[in-house]
Amino acid sequence: MLSARYDVIVLGVGAMGSATVYQLARRGKRVLGLERYDIPHAMGSSHGHTRIIRLAYYEDPSYVMLLQRSYELWRSIQARAGERLLHITGSVDAGPSNSWVFKGSLQSCLQHELPHQVLTSKELAERFPGYRLPHETLAVLQPEGGFLLPERCIVAYVTAAQAEGAEVHGRERVLEWLPLGDGVRVITDHGDYETDHLVVTAGAWNAKLLPFLEGLAVPERQVLAWLQPQCPELFTPDRFPVFNLLVEEGRFYGLPSFGVPGFKFGRYHHFEETVDPDRVMREPRRDDEELLRGFAARYFPGGSGPTMSMAVCMFTNTSDNHFVIDLHPEYPQVSFASPCSGHGFKFASVIGEIMADLAERGTTRHNIELFRLDRLLGGAREPAAGRGAGRPRPTSLGTAAVQRSNDHRTKARPPGRPTDRRPAD
Repeated sequence: MLSARYDVIVLGVGAMGSATVYQLARRGKRVLGLERYDIPHAMGSSHGHTRIIRLAYYEDPSYVMLLQRSYELWRSIQARAGERLLHITGSVDAGPSNSWVFKGSLQSCLQHELPHQVLTSKELAERFPGYRLPHETLAVLQPEGGFLLPERCIVAYVTAAQAEGAEVHGRERVLEWLPLGDGVRVITDHGDYETDHLVVTAGAWNAKLLPFLEGLAVPERQVLAWLQPQCPELFTPDRFPVFNLLVEEGRFYGLPSFGVPGFKFGRYHHFEETVDPDRVMREPRRDDEELLRGFAARYFPGGSGPTMSMAVCMFTNTSDNHFVIDLHPEYPQVSFASPCSGHGFKFASVIGEIMADLAERGTTRHNIELFRLDRLLGGAREPAAGRGAGRPRPTSLGTAAVQRSNDHRTKARPPGRPTDRRPAD
């Protein structure tokens, strides 16, 4: 039986995969997107009703130019979809005056001439009464921050891609991919396909499709809470900017009430539980809720009413918490993007453009030097997805799976001890 043939196949149709399928389809490529779960779904890293987007970027100022393009592309797909996907609230990056969160955010604003204000905790509370931060806290308020609607963003990209001629399959699991001359054969539980170029955007499952990422892109259990505010008028999008906050209990992020009951927030890296994505504990536990409710009661007392809902998702972290976007080190017809250490969703629109570039010509006009694979492998290669020797092999999910289970989790970090690991929302 002959395999179906495509110009590009994209594995994983979450945030980045859906944007990639759309970008390729609008360039006239015959593209197939394969997703093992529903489209959209709540099994990975691209769900949760709302996701932060912010222009001030304390992780590294070099992200800002990508973010500026990302905003443009979000507004473009929003216009095409005819529904509002991007909501602007302003963003707050806050911590002690000498903290990397506050200083890094301020540096990115100054370096890129972004409009901003520096506020004390008292000034912040006067302007946004839902906040009750420690007196030593300083905050950068940047007016262009806000949130995206993740499930609707994915739907918008998939619908637009299909209108451009893309083929997208949900509930189809990839069993194996194999290099085939200058192309690739993909074998799923539904059939076989061939393609000139393979793009892997499988989130927490990337290492199961690309074994060289094992130990380099590590899935981690993350928990979110939605609490009903006791003062709901203080937690609406027009009165409550999204935040990133460093306090003695750790680093937290949060968003206003929107779409579902409750003010949403979480702690970065939560209990630092590394997991196998196929075996992660998806039901929130009592200690998950206690950690999050303690934070809200102390710093957002007007928002710490009854628990409305909780959810488990996954971060997939690199050792330096930056993205990995590159060509396969052995097979240049394969490219991949990591799920980005917990701060990738806001970049999905521009990463879709980058991945389409890499599939078309093996390079991109965007500066992705910070995200090259060789920094994690310890080797030196040509810039921006250049060719180079590598260690990977053709991938079978039966033999290349990451053997991490909940029985092999790292020890949970107790509440009250901040972590200096630096991914984002």
